[in-house]
Amino acid sequence: MLSPTPLSLFCALLLCLPVAVVFTVKSPAAPTATTSITIDSNENPPTIILPITHSTKINQEMGREQPSTTAALPLPPPPNDDEPLLHVASLVNSKPGPPTSPKKLAFMFLTTVSLPFAPLWELYFNQTSKNLFNIYIHADPTHRYNPPFSGVFAGRVIPSKPASRFTPTLTSAARRLLAHALLHDPSNAMFALLSPSCIPLHSFNFTYRTLISSKKSFIEILNNEGGAYGRWAARGEDAMLPEVRLEDFRIGSQFWVLTRKHARLVACDRRVWSKFRLPCVRCDTCYPEENYFPTLLSMRDPRRCVPATLTHVDWRGRFDGHPRTYGASEVEPELILSLRKDRPRYGDDGSNGSDSSVTKRHDPFLFARKFSFESIQPLMRIANDVIFKD
Repeated sequence: MLSPTPLSLFCALLLCLPVAVVFTVKSPAAPTATTSITIDSNENPPTIILPITHSTKINQEMGREQPSTTAALPLPPPPNDDEPLLHVASLVNSKPGPPTSPKKLAFMFLTTVSLPFAPLWELYFNQTSKNLFNIYIHADPTHRYNPPFSGVFAGRVIPSKPASRFTPTLTSAARRLLAHALLHDPSNAMFALLSPSCIPLHSFNFTYRTLISSKKSFIEILNNEGGAYGRWAARGEDAMLPEVRLEDFRIGSQFWVLTRKHARLVACDRRVWSKFRLPCVRCDTCYPEENYFPTLLSMRDPRRCVPATLTHVDWRGRFDGHPRTYGASEVEPELILSLRKDRPRYGDDGSNGSDSSVTKRHDPFLFARKFSFESIQPLMRIANDVIFKD
């Protein structure tokens, strides 16, 4: 049998390390070797290294040997292409497991700022056992994060890349979050994408029961929306063909909750993404983060989707591409209760290929945006008596 050369081992190491980077997890069963990174509070957040036990599994799936050393190895720069990461994520089991472990919720924050509502989320997550959820943060490395992520958010930053509106990079960031969450924990059953301006509208236990009991994704899927052609043609006339026809194109909220099956479907997708990853020639109609996910799931598995977002947002009277922002003076118990009572919009009430039974649904909004960063104090005052009281 031929022995590998030092050069081939080095090349294999460079290929496998980028996809084995998520974050450190403490396990009571057996200690694992990890690397801690200390940075100044004014510096960008660190990337986090997986325990050696998990990276071994990834390398076995890719057919590569794991070095025998137990020490974490130096990381090369993140690859320009996420293809290796997504390829390995596409190989995971689409069903959460093992059966003896509780199913978990994956909370994925896509941000360019230090999370302004971290104290509220801290209360939210501290209501329950730590074995019912995981947190993942995609933090654009071109921004500063001061104060740094701490508490339940410490050590939760995945290897991140610049992400901005009017480009495919926000969609790439969401795909990156899904891939890391799929690889990190096989018990992750539902995957919620959140913004830094999101707040919870219910207790963790209410949210957990609502999502874990569902066998479908919650993602807004709208057809025949105004401006659909402009969005479809934003990369150039007929640039989406033949993979994505205009009649297949959908619009929806950037924020969704996907099942593990659909998260894996995103990781597997190359065909539809090959079109949405193209740069736009018209920025004023370029919103791939609001089009890629609803289009993909509408094309591939609409019957397994509830075509509505569970993140409340108020677009009434808004024409600048930004929804209403609730100020600190507006934060009262009545506001929270009114947001809870609203009924989601269900994909044109079942007219765009989704199950017609959605006309009878009234799923609860679990999150809401946008809240001004200054509203954290009044939100904290009503957290226990209103927000977390179901």
